[in-house]
Amino acid sequence: MDVPFWIWAAVLGFIVLMLAVDLFAHRHAHVIGVREAALWSGVWVAFGVGFGALVWWGWGAEFGQQYFAGYLIEKSLAVDNVFVWAIIFSYFAVPRQFQHRVLFLGVLGALVFRGIFISAGAVLIQNFSWILYVFAAFLLYTGWRMIRQRDQHLEPDQSAVLRLFRRFVPMTDTYHGQKLLVRRGGVLLATPLLAVLVLIEVTDVVFAVDSIPAIFAVTEEVFLVFTANAFAILGLRAMYFLLVDLIHRFVYLKVGLALVLVWVGLKMLLKIDIVYIPTSISLAVVATILTVSIAASLRATRGQGRRALPAPPVPPFRTASEEETAALEPLWRRPARGRAGQTHDAAVPSGRGAEGGSRPGARDDHDRQHEGEAR
Repeated sequence: MDVPFWIWAAVLGFIVLMLAVDLFAHRHAHVIGVREAALWSGVWVAFGVGFGALVWWGWGAEFGQQYFAGYLIEKSLAVDNVFVWAIIFSYFAVPRQFQHRVLFLGVLGALVFRGIFISAGAVLIQNFSWILYVFAAFLLYTGWRMIRQRDQHLEPDQSAVLRLFRRFVPMTDTYHGQKLLVRRGGVLLATPLLAVLVLIEVTDVVFAVDSIPAIFAVTEEVFLVFTANAFAILGLRAMYFLLVDLIHRFVYLKVGLALVLVWVGLKMLLKIDIVYIPTSISLAVVATILTVSIAASLRATRGQGRRALPAPPVPPFRTASEEETAALEPLWRRPARGRAGQTHDAAVPSGRGAEGGSRPGARDDHDRQHEGEAR
């Protein structure tokens, strides 16, 4: 598959543009409702499907099917990622109006890490053909493990990532709007929102370890692997707000995702030495597994409405009051030039220091003024 540099540049430029549009549209913190989430989900799905149509038109049916197979796999595996986000946000009692900012930054990090993993995977496959056996075995093991652990969920309070973060990073116990860092008492502190962002980024890295080998099972074209990942990830924020209150209804989805991983692992294993399964068949199998698991889940839970995940009786963090937020110091202090090149904190009110005394250098300035008048 020959992809000119300008097409790579155009795709990356489009992704950056859409991220900027999304950030501008959500520049003010607000609770995203179902209607807004459904609208944005439709926009992102339309972009993903539309790009697949362009691939089909420009490079033929085979590459088009490879893209759609990869896109469907990444989109479906991302749903499990969405469920983990919901558990994290619920446990840490993150206010809903601040969740979009965390997910936006999380998606930026996910795009960067996925790009690194995809590049590394492509280099490994190109130079070490035996790595495909490792990928296939890993997918089979992951699928089997997901089936065995289908009723287990992430327990954020036992996260080693959170323990390490709180051990090495000074941190407040209150949310201050959408701020990730605050300054209090002259000390720069992380807010719980930054800790949640780090935890979400780490979980995405873990999910990428599963999903990147899975998509390489249906296509080894780096351009298709990256674009399928990118367009699937870009719609995750809207998907989260659309599904967050319906998680309890997808009771069989994890089993379906596990079977998808087992299938693509078998496909990769058979492709190495035995037989190549056409992409059209692989795409049909993945779509069938997902459709059956979702339909069975909705049928088993029919009549159940939307409901939020249960929160802990005593959340580990709280939202700061307006007085607490107003008492914060400026985050980045601007040094002001004093006599003899000395710098002083511009955040301190002029004429008085932090303790209410005279500002250093104020008497010298006063003396120089009187000397000038005398001359």
